[in-house]
Amino acid sequence: MVLGLAKGWSVTSYALALLIFMPIIALIGQSFLPDEDVFLHLANTVLSTYISNSLWLMFWVVLGSLVIAIPAAWLVAKCHFPGRRIFQWALLLPLAMPAYVVAYVYTDLLDYAGPIQGSLRSFFGWQSPQDYFFPEVRSLGGAAIMLALVLFPYIYLLARTAFMEQSASLSQASRVMGCGPWKSFWRLSLPMARPAFAVGAALVAMETAADFATVSYFAVPTLTTAVYDTWFEYGSLATAAKLSTIMLLVIFAMVGFERFARRKQKLFQKQSSPGELDIYHLSGIKAGLAFSYCSTLLFLAFLLPFMILMQYAYYYFAQSWNAEFFEYSFNSLWIAMLASVICVAIGVLLMFIRRISPRRADMLPSRLASTGYALPGTVLAIGILVPFTQFDFAINDMAQFFGFEEPGLIFTGSTFIIVCAFCIRFAAIAIGSIENSYKRISPSLDMAGITMGLKPSGLLRLVHIPLLRKGIFAGLLLVFIECMKELPAALLLRPIGFENLATYVFQFVSDEQLEQGALAAIVIVLVGLIPLIYLNRSLEQDN
Repeated sequence: MVLGLAKGWSVTSYALALLIFMPIIALIGQSFLPDEDVFLHLANTVLSTYISNSLWLMFWVVLGSLVIAIPAAWLVAKCHFPGRRIFQWALLLPLAMPAYVVAYVYTDLLDYAGPIQGSLRSFFGWQSPQDYFFPEVRSLGGAAIMLALVLFPYIYLLARTAFMEQSASLSQASRVMGCGPWKSFWRLSLPMARPAFAVGAALVAMETAADFATVSYFAVPTLTTAVYDTWFEYGSLATAAKLSTIMLLVIFAMVGFERFARRKQKLFQKQSSPGELDIYHLSGIKAGLAFSYCSTLLFLAFLLPFMILMQYAYYYFAQSWNAEFFEYSFNSLWIAMLASVICVAIGVLLMFIRRISPRRADMLPSRLASTGYALPGTVLAIGILVPFTQFDFAINDMAQFFGFEEPGLIFTGSTFIIVCAFCIRFAAIAIGSIENSYKRISPSLDMAGITMGLKPSGLLRLVHIPLLRKGIFAGLLLVFIECMKELPAALLLRPIGFENLATYVFQFVSDEQLEQGALAAIVIVLVGLIPLIYLNRSLEQDN
């Protein structure tokens, strides 16, 4: 905080923050409107099922992600074994795979008509499902496993970083006191990395709550599917808003409870320097087990689904390589690029004001703007549709009043609303990336710029932006991949006749015909790999 700001800067920052926070305000306001007893009917019949399924799904996904991610993160960070350097980045690849694609692939493999059950019946001579037991894939447990396979890299990435930053002297001290690798992990590394686990678990919980496609495909009734059903089947936007408000309360309650639980916990440690890491050298059966665990996890979460997609794309290439594929690919690319640039611009502006302003009030906009990431796509769609529908009506009423031709649905009937939704939802990612880069810029550079007579705009343009290039680029990439994968908001807000790759693939998944959409799914995955590779290289350079 080094200089005062003109009033226009602060007004701009608050306007941006309120625009991003607007869906929550609109959602709460819409939930108080009458709903013709639709909500009361749901409350008396299936609402408890929606809520319990949502909570159980989040619990099992978070638990499953923790169970599979923490051992992998510790092995990669603290142990030396064959393939370790490959697994460091390869275990991030499942993030690029849409969960509903993974769900379809495993359903195709594991259901009654699939090759696995077919082979079992042929080998053992079974004639019907009554002759043997096989877990039902299309169930809450199946959905939890699919989501955990895709979302565990959130926890893996944060846990790996936390393990690598732990002081080697503490690990060496535990050895002197007689602790082997297992005791050192259980009694030292695990408790010290708890904050990273908590942040990763919160991200996984929010992503699980936001998932629509997987639970819809598996026919698991959750609050997300309830919002969609009440909106389109019952035609009650007010009831959908009430259900969305319940979802927000659940998400904020979980995050608040976690922070309350560790409010008094303090952790002080000296981070390891690059050459100071204390590595356990595994050999023999231990090295084999470590390699087997990481390779099996990578195979199940990414390689197997990707290979099956490649097979589908090869056999159905002629049907997939058409004008629709190119049109929808172009739609996805330009919308994702535009939303990424806008999100980064918002992030740079808000974090710049937060850095140089001496007023505590100017720190609030960046925090308000980061709340959009907690909004599931279905919830965001309602929250953003309500005010922009009113804007469209107001514009048309004004045009009619002055005798002009009514322009129609300028906001809600165009791709503007999709871009706006993506910016609201993913601005937090850009803000976080740029905030991390700002922490590495010394305040003395700001002082030097002010001494040389630079105004705020000059300081931002000549000093900060050149030094923020890495964070800006990372923010662009991360927002881009999220926009390419985002389905619920695009599905609910798209104008008539508009499709992007995510909605295009989901239509084939819903019709049990992913084979014809496999090429589009591969494009989504390959585009998503670029940010992950860049992110891993950045982390390696930092460490």
